[in-house]
Amino acid sequence: MTSAVVFAYHNVGSRCLSVLLAHGMDVRLVVTHRDSPGETIWFDSVAEKAARHGLPTATPEDPNAAEFIARAAALQPDFLFSFYYRSMLKPPLLAVAARGALNMHGSLLPKYRGRVPVNWAVIRGERETGATLHYMVEKPDAGDIVDQQQVPILPDDTAGEVFNKVTVAAEMVLDRSLPRLIAGTAPRVPQDLSKGSYFGARKPEDGRIDWSQPARTVHDLVRGVAPPYPGAFADVAGRRLRVLRTVVVSEAGVPGPAQLCVEAGACFARCGDGGVLRLLELEIDGRSVNPGELGRVLGASRIHLSFASTT
Repeated sequence: MTSAVVFAYHNVGSRCLSVLLAHGMDVRLVVTHRDSPGETIWFDSVAEKAARHGLPTATPEDPNAAEFIARAAALQPDFLFSFYYRSMLKPPLLAVAARGALNMHGSLLPKYRGRVPVNWAVIRGERETGATLHYMVEKPDAGDIVDQQQVPILPDDTAGEVFNKVTVAAEMVLDRSLPRLIAGTAPRVPQDLSKGSYFGARKPEDGRIDWSQPARTVHDLVRGVAPPYPGAFADVAGRRLRVLRTVVVSEAGVPGPAQLCVEAGACFARCGDGGVLRLLELEIDGRSVNPGELGRVLGASRIHLSFASTT
């Protein structure tokens, strides 16, 4: 029976662990993370899934520590898999797998290497993304590709909705690749890293809206950080406004000052390129507010908007 040590977290980790078990993989250890008390946990628990299947688990502070590498090596795994595990696995750890170490990445590599690839793809207005199974090397997300699965990004999809598609794509890729990996016939296609870029992690502050940007750019930011992520926001009339969902009413028009307008029971934002967004879901100071009531809440039906959004 083919054996593996599995590093996994999040929905992709949970579903890919299920795929390994469905193919009869001998999972000798599941390595995951302790949930952070400061993080909203909206995704599946890999630890709970492992417990249901009677699999041993570990949550090391540093998976690259010598003592943990020795523990993994003692299990003599054929493969090491990483499915949305958040820590980088270094070459000494990767080397414990006799037949290779593989990662599932949430983009169509070599595009969007690095952190939060789904969010970046939505924010940058991409029309497709996917999941890629690839061999791990010292440089992140740079190893040979085994297989990929594309998914569409529709114009109003949020990052959460796209992430659900990518989770299914990851399951599909692993399900069809495992028999070939086990048989030793899986392809290894080198990446041309010049055709993609590396992206870093995002912070909640990165969700601040610059209303001087084109309407489509603002719309893509809103959907790229929409819940369950921290959300896009602006400070308007001295209040913290979270913009959770928008739709583009019109593309670029006559450029001019950005403005928030409430009329006919709806709320609109005119952005820097003259394009207009309808604001569909809003919060003020942490509380949900009907967009058509925003003028009453703020005490004005038309409000000038800027990047700092302080007026």
